[in-house]
Amino acid sequence: MKKLSIYLIVLFLVPTFIFTGCKDDEVVEPAIITLTKYMTANSLDLPNIIGSKTDGTFFATAAPATDGEVAAWAASFYIMDIRSTEVFDGGHIVGAHNVLLSNILTEASSADKPILVVCYTGQTACYATSLLRLYGYPTAKALKWGMCGWNETFAAKWNAQIGSSHADGSTNWSDGSAPTPVIYDLPVLTESGTDGATILNSRVDAVVAAGFSPLSATDVLTTPTNYFINNYFSDAHYTGFGHIDGAHRISPLSIADDYIKNLDPNAKVVTYCYTGQTSAVITAYLNVLGYDAYSLGYGMNGLWNVNPFWTTPAQIANQWGGDSHPKDLNTVKD
Repeated sequence: MKKLSIYLIVLFLVPTFIFTGCKDDEVVEPAIITLTKYMTANSLDLPNIIGSKTDGTFFATAAPATDGEVAAWAASFYIMDIRSTEVFDGGHIVGAHNVLLSNILTEASSADKPILVVCYTGQTACYATSLLRLYGYPTAKALKWGMCGWNETFAAKWNAQIGSSHADGSTNWSDGSAPTPVIYDLPVLTESGTDGATILNSRVDAVVAAGFSPLSATDVLTTPTNYFINNYFSDAHYTGFGHIDGAHRISPLSIADDYIKNLDPNAKVVTYCYTGQTSAVITAYLNVLGYDAYSLGYGMNGLWNVNPFWTTPAQIANQWGGDSHPKDLNTVKD
């Protein structure tokens, strides 16, 4: 009888051990997988964040053409000007709110219109716009060229970039073909949890708090092997303008199609475009995903503003120094 009791107890406990062991050994999905699944399911893949010029969802918008259009144009946005208070007080767009970059998420909760972010050159504003779109403000935009394109008074930062052509004659400039893409693992995130929205908000909070510091053309051009460089041009422009030696051309760059896996998660990933504005959007996005990502300040303009391949109207629209840059629009002072 005693043996029978022991047998029954053992028989009862064995399934308990088995089921408990299975629960303890259950595989938890990595946070990066939970995050990327959530982002693709909720139209937050990078092409959605960049948007389209055709349907008006593009991340940046130009200033109005004339002074007479400014009031109505400005009234259509909740404008967040993220320049320093001193510079803001010296002149800003009518109705603009002066906001620190670190406070854009808090300020956004007060917006009762589509958000427009304004900075000096458009680059930091584009970085902020990317993060706002990921945080639940899909209509947020940046002012293209920043206040440099608004009025000659503010144009010094862009004007300073066009005097030097760092890439012209550089031994680290090439017109060769792009390297063959390699498939890498996605970054490892330290966030825990199974809710993609929570992980995303946590990542955006962290990236906003870290701030934005683009790299200079000379930093990257002098030692390109220190970085994983991605030239965000078309194939024709990659060879037409030339590119930093060894630069990849991963474009489009998306999660859904696994192109994002062509980036090295263990390298300093530098993206460059024509103006530094699209690359700022991409860089913010990549930092949210856990890459050690950087934007090349001023893009092709900062590398070689007078490159002879600036030929078509579409290209010239992204070249600083054309007839439309800067405009001559008025500002208000407090």
